[in-house]
Amino acid sequence: MGKVTIKDIAREAGVSISTVSNALNGVSVVKPETREYILEVADRLHYIPDLNGRNLKAKATKVLGLFTTSLKGPYFATLADIMFWECVKHGYELNIFVTWSEKSAITSILGKRVDGCVILSHDVDEEGAKRILELDAPTIFLDRELKGNRVSSIIFDSYKDGTTVADYFLKKGFRNFAVIQGVLDNYDAIERFRGFRDRLLKDGIVVDPEYILEGGFEREKARDAMAQFLEKGNPMPEAVFATNDLSAFGVMDALMEKGIKIPEDIEVVGVDDVEMCQWYTPNLTTIRTGYEKQGSLAVKKLVKMINGEEQGDIIKLHGQLIERESTKGRG
Repeated sequence: MGKVTIKDIAREAGVSISTVSNALNGVSVVKPETREYILEVADRLHYIPDLNGRNLKAKATKVLGLFTTSLKGPYFATLADIMFWECVKHGYELNIFVTWSEKSAITSILGKRVDGCVILSHDVDEEGAKRILELDAPTIFLDRELKGNRVSSIIFDSYKDGTTVADYFLKKGFRNFAVIQGVLDNYDAIERFRGFRDRLLKDGIVVDPEYILEGGFEREKARDAMAQFLEKGNPMPEAVFATNDLSAFGVMDALMEKGIKIPEDIEVVGVDDVEMCQWYTPNLTTIRTGYEKQGSLAVKKLVKMINGEEQGDIIKLHGQLIERESTKGRG
């Protein structure tokens, strides 16, 4: 189905086009009960208003949008900064939308507030993503695999990153592990854990559920989770896989507060390779995902799709293990 118009709403509601227009614009001549009914019909038909007005139809805004639920942490800040400067190179502005509302995000995307968008938000669910795909809106997803004529995904090969960490630990002869999960419905968190788990299973190793902790991709949450784990007096794992660097720092904070030495007593590996990995003590072994490249590629690909120069694609960025002090003690 193409983009819904006020004619479609008028036909469905059994009223005139002018009545629909007045209702959608809040003009007081429409009875409250009629306006409420028209709004219900508009919502049911997934009507998206043109936010720039009739005078801007068919004109480019020269604005790209980044839609996310958070800008917290070095990954988001770096991503946004790199995207901004790449936009400048291509003559675009970058608007950042931090929202928990899927409806707000889709309205901005399809209502011509931006020429194209980059989405890193689990609040745009499968139905919302399908809607974007159907309407052929120029979109880059950073948090799922989706491909259309003008829809692309630029994602980390997070499953492979998880298997890489597992291989690294197994080569050291380790068999007892803890895992710090990220945001539970996040694509990268899911795939990193799945890759790590599946590789261990090939060697007949199952991570005890008590050793799978929730870190939420946050330093404080991961520190608290590890501190609570240590309080229970469980046998120490030989190594910890944290599904991002911030949670790895939190784990290391908790371990060192208890006098547990890294890497002599336990080894820790993170994912991302944020700048802090190099000056944290001990500095952190991690998977370098190339998230800086992800931001620049997203803008380049989006502009090419807007201009009709390229079609949608799925691009996976392959990580690299960077070995530092947090794993150099044994093996």
